[in-house]
Amino acid sequence: MSQIPDAETLNAFNTSIIDEFRANGGKVGGQFAEADLLLLTTTGAKSGRPRVSPLAYFRIDGRLLIVGSFAGAPVSPAWVHNLRANPGAHVEIGSPAGVQAFDVTARELPPAERDEFFPRITAASTRFAEYQSKTSRVIPLFELHRS
Repeated sequence: MSQIPDAETLNAFNTSIIDEFRANGGKVGGQFAEADLLLLTTTGAKSGRPRVSPLAYFRIDGRLLIVGSFAGAPVSPAWVHNLRANPGAHVEIGSPAGVQAFDVTARELPPAERDEFFPRITAASTRFAEYQSKTSRVIPLFELHRS
């Protein structure tokens, strides 16, 4: 099983991705150069403060989907807890015209729907199958609807 990433290391890593994303119109280099990334701003379930997370996203059958993998850690990432407590969020997505920003409402996919879409996500990006194999928890999927 994967370990829970160290908070300080994770925050520094995410901050560098967020800064690069915003400085380059939604594009980043390195291991995420070819990935479709978005910035998800949730409301902290306990703090009530905005929390920004860079995430891979998938567009499948007209749906905008995000994956609560946390690289296969035994717990879900904080943004999953935040969305469950407050499904209203804000998204920034890079596009050829620059970054598009809009509000969304998140809906966690119920088990049958999640099981329908997860294989399609793993076919597009095998790392998510690897993450699922590292943990006993079911990695959640969320659909983001423009508000």
